[in-house]
Amino acid sequence: MSSVPPQAPDAISRADLDAVVSTLSARLATTAVARDAAGGHAAEQRQAIRDSGLLGLSIPAALGGWGADWPTVLQVVRRLAQVDSALAHVLAFHHLQLATLALYGSAEQQHRHWRDTLKLGHFWGNALNPLDQRLLATEQAGGWLLHGVKSYASGSVGADWLMISATTAAGSAPLVAVLPSHAAGVHVQADWDSFGQRQTDSGNVRFDHVVLRQADVLLTPGSAPSPHGSLRTPLAQLVLVNLYVGIAEGALAQGRDRLLANPKPWFSAGVASALDDAVLQHRFGQLRVQLRAAQLVADDAARQWQAGFERGQALDADGRGAVALAVSEAKVLAHHAVMAITNDIFELLGASATSQRLALDRFWRNARVHTLHDPLDIKLRELGRHTLTGAWPEPSSYA
Repeated sequence: MSSVPPQAPDAISRADLDAVVSTLSARLATTAVARDAAGGHAAEQRQAIRDSGLLGLSIPAALGGWGADWPTVLQVVRRLAQVDSALAHVLAFHHLQLATLALYGSAEQQHRHWRDTLKLGHFWGNALNPLDQRLLATEQAGGWLLHGVKSYASGSVGADWLMISATTAAGSAPLVAVLPSHAAGVHVQADWDSFGQRQTDSGNVRFDHVVLRQADVLLTPGSAPSPHGSLRTPLAQLVLVNLYVGIAEGALAQGRDRLLANPKPWFSAGVASALDDAVLQHRFGQLRVQLRAAQLVADDAARQWQAGFERGQALDADGRGAVALAVSEAKVLAHHAVMAITNDIFELLGASATSQRLALDRFWRNARVHTLHDPLDIKLRELGRHTLTGAWPEPSSYA
């Protein structure tokens, strides 16, 4: 069982959020390079997140949480991603599971799990990868029996509870439920071996005839979510968008700082300082514009998602479609910005920027892993189809 945070989230003023995030960011930054090289589970840093109170950021204030809206949550994720996109990912996916309770769960399920998250410092992990259908749910008296595997289970190592999805023999819409990670037959495997996002604890979870109580089922098989419930997918996409933006911000800032510290110009530039090199000024300007566009559209998409969420069951298919398109636009711009910045920064700084001591490559590696989560061409196709025909994206696991 995880330790109880020394200070309950509701004891901290919302006005103090900036200070809390700044303190946590500085702490993560001190070891980010070494931990990126080592990989594995960042137990100490995850405890620091618990101790910060940020596990309660999105939980309603009436239950003792901070009651932050999702534009605020995503800004926190973005700020942490500037220095440590893996731990920012873990925190973001914790809140994605809490939002899943809001979108799919009953009032009793929401209140029970949100209160326990605050009281017991529960960290949530994700085993709801809808494309991996190897986890089978079989109905039995009082609930279900789970057997199989889930991959890409972000935040699963060290999590107290997991959000899961499972298929049934009937092949209908999946079951969605919550489950304690320490339940008998649950085997969380620390086998994540990607070259980026190395501390997201995103390996496999094996379920060996695990008993699932009916009380912990959020969506029964065959019950497709409403337009409001299907906002989970755009929210998961928004998490990725803000991780991209945060990585891009961090890479550009470190590239600028590196240049300020060592402004040696190229020999034929004709200037005494690289800061006066017209080519470098032009290229940094290009990157700034790409980043600025990604930031603004990401912020707009977050506001549109929040507005759709607040409409509750009054949200219709058109309203949901508009949110999905806004998120797709943000995804495309953030993708292009982060890949451009994390790659081009080396051209602008030169060969010395490849020093392993600086570890600037971690920004590109982390971005490259994240931007492969789903094809960008699919987003562009959906945007183009709507432009030409007015058709909304069909709600799915990635749209």
